[in-house]
This record gives sequence, C-alpha cells and structure tokens, in this order.
Amino acid sequence: MRYPIFHLILICFFISCSNDTIPSSTLKTDIKLIQNGDIIFQESQSSLSEMIQFATKSRYSHVGIIYEQNGKQLVYEAVQPVKITPLAQWINRGKDQHYVVKRLKNATDILTPTVLQKMKKIGEKHIGKDYDGFFEWSDKKMYCSELVWKIYQEGAGIAIGQPQPIRAFDLNHPTIKNLIQTRYKGVIPEEEKIISPAAMFDSPLLVNIN
Repeated sequence: MRYPIFHLILICFFISCSNDTIPSSTLKTDIKLIQNGDIIFQESQSSLSEMIQFATKSRYSHVGIIYEQNGKQLVYEAVQPVKITPLAQWINRGKDQHYVVKRLKNATDILTPTVLQKMKKIGEKHIGKDYDGFFEWSDKKMYCSELVWKIYQEGAGIAIGQPQPIRAFDLNHPTIKNLIQTRYKGVIPEEEKIISPAAMFDSPLLVNIN
C-alpha cells in the first residue's frame, strides 16, 4: 500500500541540489583515509529538510556509501534515480559542504575484498531505479538510507541501525501536521517501518573517521 505522506515529508532524502564539483583538495577528510564501504552523511538543502530534521531529531537527512573505481571516490546514492555520484560533487550538494564519514568498527576483519565486491554488486543492481517517495520496504524503488542499509545487510549480514515504525518519529511539526490532516484526515500508518539516516548515523557499529 502506498502512503503519499512519506513522499511529502521525506523527499529531501532523494533530491539532488547541484551538479557543480569542488576540488578534492577542499575535502576535510584526507581522501587517502576513505575506504570502500565507508558511509557518508550530509544535511540536505531541500526545502523540506527542516521537517526531516525535526521528525528524526538529527542534522543529517541524506546518506550514501563510498566506493573507489579507477582511482576515483564515488558515492552510491538513492536520488532520482539511484545512481553513482563523484564524491566531491556529492559533498558540494550538502548544506555548507558539511559531511561526516563513518566506518564499521571492525571493517578490516569483516569487509574483506570478497564481501566488498558482493556489496558493490548489490548496489549496482539498484542503479537506475526510481527513488521511493512512498518509503515502502521493497526493491522496486529505493530511498537513500534503505539503499545503504540493504547493501550492508544483504552483502555483509550487518544491520546498520534498526528500522522504526513511523510512530517513533516526532510528527508535531506544523507543516507535517497539515500534511497528515490533508492526506489522511489525521490518521497515519503508524506501524509502517522505515530506516532513517539518523538511525544509521547513531548506530554503535560505526565510528567517525573525520
């Protein structure tokens, strides 16, 4: 069943705001320190980003997973459509070009070349799919944190953060209330589970590398 409220409240997970690039020399993380499988978070510049931050109590509203290809750092991300974006371009889209890179605590032991290759192939099979504006837990479409979560879960057997029912989020933002009233006459699918960038960002399985 589709829920339009997810599209309206959470669309900023998937919006690409700029195609400009920035020199890699401006990256605050030494590119040599970034590894395959690292997870990168940013604050979207979407007009709906404030609502996402309010609902999840987190600064971060977009997430991707980093891979190196032909000597270049790339980000697998679910925007419209799911695609691979150069790292500098991905960073440039975020507010104030701020980002945080996190890594699995025991990445050296778990993310072997075989596992990383499997994860990469899982990500590649989703390229070109539409973003999931209805936040459904299927593979027909993808939203940003769902893509990264499934790459890790299916490729490495690790759940980075736990999906939560929508009732666990703060829906008291005036704009969110208005949307709920308009679309659902005040009734929402409270048990629908979603994985948010915030849940992944706060996972104890990850450590900051910048």
